[in-house]
Amino acid sequence: MIAIKPTYKFVFLMLLLLSGAFGYAQNNKQKQLESRRQELRREIQKINALRAENKSKEKSQLSLIEDFNYKINVLSNLIKVTNQQANLLTREITSNQKKISNLRDELKQLKADYAAMIVKSYKSKNQQSKIMFLLSSNDFKQAYKRMQYMKQYSDHQKQQGEIIKNKTAELQETNIKLLKQQEDKNKLIAENRVVQKSLESERKQHQVMMASIKKNLSLYTSQIKQKQREAAKIDREIDKIIKAAIVKSNKKAGKKATSKSFALTSEERVLASNFISNKGKLPWPVERGVVRLGYGNQRHPIDRSLTIKSNGVRIATSKGAKARAVFNGEVSEILKLKNVNPIIMIRHGNYLTIYKNLASVYVKKGDKVTTKQEIGEVFTNPSNGETILSFTISKGFTTENPGSWIYKM
Repeated sequence: MIAIKPTYKFVFLMLLLLSGAFGYAQNNKQKQLESRRQELRREIQKINALRAENKSKEKSQLSLIEDFNYKINVLSNLIKVTNQQANLLTREITSNQKKISNLRDELKQLKADYAAMIVKSYKSKNQQSKIMFLLSSNDFKQAYKRMQYMKQYSDHQKQQGEIIKNKTAELQETNIKLLKQQEDKNKLIAENRVVQKSLESERKQHQVMMASIKKNLSLYTSQIKQKQREAAKIDREIDKIIKAAIVKSNKKAGKKATSKSFALTSEERVLASNFISNKGKLPWPVERGVVRLGYGNQRHPIDRSLTIKSNGVRIATSKGAKARAVFNGEVSEILKLKNVNPIIMIRHGNYLTIYKNLASVYVKKGDKVTTKQEIGEVFTNPSNGETILSFTISKGFTTENPGSWIYKM
């Protein structure tokens, strides 16, 4: 065998390690994409299930547009993720095809070398020839070296046989992997065609509805603005209550009433710390649902000149769904405003979670609640069958994106 110099050994080892790391990264990326694809598929199933539940109800144009927008967004993301998976598989298939070609070339050369060694061994297999080879040595040292050479040659033959065996197994394994990758890719492409058809259908229905709405856009715009004013009024009432609660906590602690954050006891500091440590892992405020409206400022789906100022999320769920506390805390307030469904505020140290649009309330102010405890039933609109929970997370007056806190929201 050819001896590898130390420098080349290092380069060879580094290339081997880099190849392994690249393979691991590719595999890890594929797992992440598959996990995300399955999440999106589950999301579509939930959307379809909720649609089926409310099929007999006459929904408002606004609600239908929100439904279409959300499903179109999820379907588009599913297509995007599936394409990423297919492209990654294409790269892996190309890499394995190249690897198979190289392995075949290596095996061809290894088998040729091995065959030459076998022929040579056969020609010199006569035991007497080996003895004569040793006895013809000039001295003992040369005889010893010749004996070592024969042993090394024999070991080299065995080693070459093992290399051929291992390379053959590697080639077979790579071939199996390649066939599986090609099968997976074809499956993804077929699934994507089905999703693409569904997306096209949703877009056509969306376009038809938008064309109908645009004929009487001014009426819809005035209705939207009225709803926005009502929502802003509720938010102002919530801000007043939060401000009063902050003032009260600071007075109790002997601090300035002008402070914009809660004065925390040692127990409340621990609670706030635990709440923060669970960021991204908190359970959903309903057992089953989909986010109909996300957090933050966004263009209105009907009138693009209007901006939706969303300080939380709106979650569509099933009729009779229960609102759940997302973490341990204390019920700081139950709001019952005129012409507004009940609202529950739960305090977690210096954080608040707010649950709007409830039909009934199971807790009272001052109650200690635990994670996933049912705190009320979500209101179902009798005219359109929609069951929507509005959910907000805030630190003092500052709202935060629930999507960053709730698991896989």
